Amino acid sequence: MTIDDRRTMEGFVLETDRLILRELRETDAPFILGLLNEPSFLAFIGDKGVRDLDGARTYIRTGPLASYAAHGFGLYLTVRREDDEPIGICGILKRDTLDHPDIGFAFRPAFWRQGYCSEAARATLAFGRRDLGLRRIVAVTSVDNVGSRKVLEKIGMRLDGSIRLGDDEEPVHLFA
Repeated sequence: MTIDDRRTMEGFVLETDRLILRELRETDAPFILGLLNEPSFLAFIGDKGVRDLDGARTYIRTGPLASYAAHGFGLYLTVRREDDEPIGICGILKRDTLDHPDIGFAFRPAFWRQGYCSEAARATLAFGRRDLGLRRIVAVTSVDNVGSRKVLEKIGMRLDGSIRLGDDEEPVHLFA
């Protein structure tokens, strides 16, 4: 598949030097099942209760697909251009608990420390501002998630304080 073929594929959102970001599909359920059950995902993002392929398909339908329909954006599958291997998700979310959309990402640990997350997050931030017209985009990360904090700082975001996303939730760092 050529780069031009990729640009015209259904759900194509953006590309970087090494990555393609596209809308998630229910056929991505095996990857999502694995990602959402990574120990790092469970520790830093939380347990989404996805334990099988049906649960992963439901997560995709009620999360990313519903977000695309409601807001015109959401989490996108991130694949390497060189081999079309899915390595993570990155995108923009609109949470009821935040005044502004926020950037979110999660990558399989095998692809950490290679610059992929920063590359995807930087492109997603630019896409949000340029193509979606979002004036303010924030990010939240667990207090203990040093890796995500470094990614956010690398793409130009700065710590803006701590907040709680819900009454029973632990405080998280807010970046802007």
